[in-house]
Amino acid sequence: MKNMCVAHRGFSGKAPENTMAAVKMAVALPYVRWMEIDVQLTRDGVPVVIHDFTLDRTTNGHGKVKDMDYEHIRRLDAGGWKGRAFRGEKVPSLEEVLDLAHGRLRLNIELKTSGAMYPGLEQAVIDLVNKRGMREEVVLTSFDLGALRRIKELEPRFQTGLIFDSRSGDLPGKLSELDCSFLSISFARITPVLAKLLAERGIRMMAWTVNKTKEMRRLAAMHSDIMICTNRPDVWADTFLKA
Repeated sequence: MKNMCVAHRGFSGKAPENTMAAVKMAVALPYVRWMEIDVQLTRDGVPVVIHDFTLDRTTNGHGKVKDMDYEHIRRLDAGGWKGRAFRGEKVPSLEEVLDLAHGRLRLNIELKTSGAMYPGLEQAVIDLVNKRGMREEVVLTSFDLGALRRIKELEPRFQTGLIFDSRSGDLPGKLSELDCSFLSISFARITPVLAKLLAERGIRMMAWTVNKTKEMRRLAAMHSDIMICTNRPDVWADTFLKA
């Protein structure tokens, strides 16, 4: 399939991001082949699916994810902010999302970390993925270069990806140095020259976050290999399946 659809934090245009409701909506769509989620560690070492470093925006809790135990985070409402229908949605564990996605779609698991914020995050994620035999179904991505290096040290066979949001720097060189075969990049940063170069080198490209038909078509015109990460898989379907 050209310009594959990646559901950003699940079907986050309709359901609260990074919740099981959003994940289930994405999994139910046959044309969604990939899903992007964000993972952090609770204070007691449980990988949970949440984007922000704090709980304030997407739950009724307050404070940093890393300062809270799993059981405390599980009691929070992670859906009410999106609408009454989603009240009572929980912050999922990575384990729950892996179990739902297994054999249905592939996962881009972003490790939300910086420096020494989450010691043991890489190992915890690797262990959960390996336990389910899902290594071929996931790519582990991060802005944090240290996290990408640690993954390769712990388990070199894992596919890793750099998240990038800049126009400067030797991007192909950086990907090569980090042994990354995947690039997660802001859609505004992709050029036809870059897309062609990376495709020739076997680098899989994912553009984020693309919610409008016009932008999806512009990327598709650049290269058929560019994956389109969107909050609106339904808009992707209208753009590519009904054309």
